Amino acid sequence: MSTGAIVIIGVIILFIGFIVINQRRMKNLPDVKPSENIRVLSNKNFKAVTASGLVLVDFWAAWCGPCKIMNPVLNDVADEVTGSAIIGKVNVDHNQELAQRFKVRSIPTLILFRDGKEVARHLGVKPKKFLMLEIQKYQ
Repeated sequence: MSTGAIVIIGVIILFIGFIVINQRRMKNLPDVKPSENIRVLSNKNFKAVTASGLVLVDFWAAWCGPCKIMNPVLNDVADEVTGSAIIGKVNVDHNQELAQRFKVRSIPTLILFRDGKEVARHLGVKPKKFLMLEIQKYQ
């Protein structure tokens, strides 16, 4: 086996180890209680809550590590935008019809609605500053 092949195999092994370690860390992240300013959305109340105004909806699941990372960020955003926008959360495990209707293929998926219509969609973990700018853009 050539030296180049050995180096490539070593890099691959390190990369796989990095992925495994990070997955374990994300699964063990503590749960953060949602802010009182976050609305829990379901099939029953989704249409009514998103019908008017600006609503940022987080499609998430309890087992999702990146979703856990988003929880404190969304809490901060919800506490800051009270009165000007609504922050809502849809648990995709409990509301599969909503996830299917909005073609949510990966989580977290953040969809911004204005008067019931989707105006922006973002996948993955986003920082507070980015979300605040997105909300301001559509106010």
